[in-house]
Amino acid sequence: MFRKVLIANRGEIAVRVARACRELNLAVVGVHSTADDVEALRRHVDETVCIGPGPAGRSYRNAAALVEAARRTGADAVHPGYGFLSEDPDFAEICAANDLVFIGAPAQVMACLGDKSTARTLMREAGLPLLPGSREVPGDVDEAARLAATVGYPVIIKAAAGGGGNGMTVVREPGGFARAFAETRAVARAVFGDDRVYVERYLERARHVEVQVLVDEQGTGIHLGTRECSVQRRHQKLLEEAPAPGLDPQQAAAIARDAVHGALATGFRGAGTVEFLVDADGRHYFMEINCRIQVEHPATEMVTGCDIVREQVRVAAGLPLGLTQQDVQIRGTALECRVNVEDPANDFRPTPGRIERFLPPGGPFTRVDTHAWPGYVVGPHYDSLLAKVIVWAPRRDEAIARADRALAEFEVAGPGVRTTIPFLRRVLADEEFASGRYATSLVDRLLAGTPPEPGRRR
Repeated sequence: MFRKVLIANRGEIAVRVARACRELNLAVVGVHSTADDVEALRRHVDETVCIGPGPAGRSYRNAAALVEAARRTGADAVHPGYGFLSEDPDFAEICAANDLVFIGAPAQVMACLGDKSTARTLMREAGLPLLPGSREVPGDVDEAARLAATVGYPVIIKAAAGGGGNGMTVVREPGGFARAFAETRAVARAVFGDDRVYVERYLERARHVEVQVLVDEQGTGIHLGTRECSVQRRHQKLLEEAPAPGLDPQQAAAIARDAVHGALATGFRGAGTVEFLVDADGRHYFMEINCRIQVEHPATEMVTGCDIVREQVRVAAGLPLGLTQQDVQIRGTALECRVNVEDPANDFRPTPGRIERFLPPGGPFTRVDTHAWPGYVVGPHYDSLLAKVIVWAPRRDEAIARADRALAEFEVAGPGVRTTIPFLRRVLADEEFASGRYATSLVDRLLAGTPPEPGRRR
């Protein structure tokens, strides 16, 4: 096992990882930029290091500064959390070159799976179902347009190096394809430094279902069940639940089986998530593999009792998984609500500012993961996630009621500050959501103020 772990991240995930390391009796180093208030972080770590100014490219994405902080403090492992450098194979290789264990997937695996087009090829070879689309990156717009015509509209154009909901454009008719192709490439170039894109069929009423997997260095792989992630705005998640509702046991088992098979086929190691789209007829299609801890991992922890971060750290240390597939029992329902400092009435634009009142909820089977406190300043440099409210109950309707109660208790206030709490409560009260048979179109429907489609109500 390691002696000391440097957490190359910030916010609630840094606190979450620090807690897992503490329970493993590991010393912990926290890092921060000059734009961060580090008081909350200092409560959870043994020492802190400033790694640069506010912009992430000069601090949390600065591999040299992170490695120097690890070497200066005597850390022998680095946990990247999610976002920033968590799926950067170059950073993993830099860590290895400096005798630091990167707590994540092997660099070569991340390089392959981080390229969505390559990942599709690998999963096709492994026998997983895929939506019709590119077998390789199209050479130009004419080739891509011919493929789109063969696939059939609507299609979606995706950045090959994409992630985090960025670099995706839906095209519903041929006349708009060339412009959408050029715009998606421009976004991909600006955000990821890579303008390659690919095309696949777009499902209008798709569900976004993912599977949490764990694979150790001995090649043992297990799954921890499904999660539903269909409550999204601009392809970014707002609310997740475990297990995914409305799947019959055979469907859920098939999706989980494909997830483990796909992860093992690529040589994946660690904690990761295999993501699928599920159509209206219940057919599932591989979408991508995330080679890191997910924001929504607590929902799975609540229904399985498995500490996923703990297992991730143990696997990186070369230890076998602490549980088998037979040990995994899915009990009840868990919901995770992301409390972001954003204004849903203004296209979910961030509303940074000082949090003057901050009172998280409590009560039975209610967990709040956060890094905030009264007086905390939400700055403009980073993601707007302030807290995650996770609840569990034996039945799904009870979990929905508990989540609504918890959100009603949550007080967040400050000059100009808005949060997603009121909108999350709208989701929980929606008839289609309550039915358990909702799709990724749910948020757009709520924003438009239209009722559920006939047959979608409970």
